[in-house]
Amino acid sequence: MFTGIIEEIGKIKRITKNGNYMKLEIECQTVLEDINLGDSIAVNGVCLTANRISEKSFTVDVMSETVKRTSLASLKTNSKVNLERAMPLNGRFGGHIVSGHIDGVGHISKMKKDGNAIWIYIEAPKNIIDLIVMKGSITIDGISLTVAYLDTTSFAVSIIPHTKDATTLVSKKLGEVVNLENDIIGKYIRSFLTKDVPIDYSNEKQTNQKESHKKFSKTSNVSLEMLLENGF
Repeated sequence: MFTGIIEEIGKIKRITKNGNYMKLEIECQTVLEDINLGDSIAVNGVCLTANRISEKSFTVDVMSETVKRTSLASLKTNSKVNLERAMPLNGRFGGHIVSGHIDGVGHISKMKKDGNAIWIYIEAPKNIIDLIVMKGSITIDGISLTVAYLDTTSFAVSIIPHTKDATTLVSKKLGEVVNLENDIIGKYIRSFLTKDVPIDYSNEKQTNQKESHKKFSKTSNVSLEMLLENGF
């Protein structure tokens, strides 16, 4: 589990490809201070496992499924990447809940300056847009950010100077691909509202609620009237 607060910008030292499989060696400093073999590290928002650690770098394997679903395939030697170690239980929760499991990719469509901030607009597929809310959280290349604009095909975030300096996002070019992870809370809520909830009908109280729960199936729409009707 991560928070989306980037700890360090690393650099790709070596890329080894074998079909759709990749091995990445990443130069860094800060994240090496407290990692062991098998630890999880988010690389541009993708949760990967350190399988080799040296004084100045660590190595990860990237499976073919991850290569297909993320922007990691576009990395080159000397590419810069955002790095974050998994969150310790006694750490500060400065961002939001980030799993490191990418939901899809988007493309940077526009950048504009606004005082000391930079607005970045990203075009994204419908499955990503549908789970975004204004002022809600979104993870872009592993960075926890707040949605400041939203329409049916794109969204935008406003980058403060610290985020500009501490991450790779502003250095991206128009059209570049970025990894996107929706807020996990929103994904759970949609899942609960679009499929039947397993119920133990041997319990009398739950049996009486059988018809109510059926109304939350994927073929029904949730409305205020329905919620009130069923005691919510």
